[in-house]
Amino acid sequence: MSSIRQVQVTFDCAEPERVARFWCEVLGYVVPPPPEGFATWDAYDRSLPPERQGSAFACIDPSGVGPRLFFQRVPEGKVVKNRVHLDVRVGTGLVGEERLAALEAECARLVALGAVRVQLLSADGVNESCIAMQDIEGNEFCLD
Repeated sequence: MSSIRQVQVTFDCAEPERVARFWCEVLGYVVPPPPEGFATWDAYDRSLPPERQGSAFACIDPSGVGPRLFFQRVPEGKVVKNRVHLDVRVGTGLVGEERLAALEAECARLVALGAVRVQLLSADGVNESCIAMQDIEGNEFCLD
């Protein structure tokens, strides 16, 4: 039996490059180099048939540790809550008011990028808190 060594997280969206670049900013990810033979992703995109242009984009963790994120264009819009979401770990190692302040600071940074704050979720008042948010196309995620 083989073991899984890598995971890719795939997002359905209307504007793959725009959403990918948002998540690059959130996570410190980067856009990988374009395919061999192409100087830029734009050049690669222009080589595709018109119906496939702009249909996908990806970003990667520059350290190679985190999963690759892949964004694919779909014709339908988002209509219900995601069944899977990302938890963006912010307050790791912090407790109490320091942790809450770190969550709030990161929330403000992401709102400036176009994210939407949904609500503060709290299990114990501070240490088990997270902030439910939505990315620029309404996909839910949590700051944890």
